[in-house]
Amino acid sequence: MGATRIVFLGPPGAGKGTQAKRVVVDLGLEHLSTGDILREEVARSTGLGKKAKGFMDRGELVPDDLIIDMIRGRIERAKKGFVLDGFPRTVAQAEALDRISTLDAVVNIDLARAEVVRRLTARRVCRACGTIYNLGFNLAAGTTRCEACGGELYQRDDDQPSVIENRYDVYERSTAPLIAFYRARGLLKPVDGKLGSDRVFAEVMRILAA
Repeated sequence: MGATRIVFLGPPGAGKGTQAKRVVVDLGLEHLSTGDILREEVARSTGLGKKAKGFMDRGELVPDDLIIDMIRGRIERAKKGFVLDGFPRTVAQAEALDRISTLDAVVNIDLARAEVVRRLTARRVCRACGTIYNLGFNLAAGTTRCEACGGELYQRDDDQPSVIENRYDVYERSTAPLIAFYRARGLLKPVDGKLGSDRVFAEVMRILAA
């Protein structure tokens, strides 16, 4: 398998996190999720975590330089390779990543706005264990309890249609320019997000094996 340093791009609801986790298990790579890294640094009260917590407590975005410092350490320790999920989000972050590590592939899971809204408004999450379901894929209409633990299923506030539309707008403004950035470097590998989770995974693995 050739690619060991991978970035996933795509709009909210495209399945980046799901695919990243599957690739990590299949290839034995490190899964570097900026959200998980932030939470871990804060929980451990590291120097970077304490700085980040101050911004988070004020409801502000954690600055790029702090995020990049956190990512740099994880990349340096990921000797067998990594999958980045949630980073980079801007061209400035991508340029910073260039200075830290080379990449083998940037997988862009493409999904149209209407499909993003349809998927995310159908998403339900277990309050107890965090398992995610979708009315369009793996949850029958009217189901209110988690199959894994019996916990209550609910719809997140950010899965309301108006919020999803705004998230897509933010994606188009800040993250979509990364597509051109990585296409110019010959790294971009497009995948049709409408294929469904298993077919998307098969296509991603075919790309990475090429």
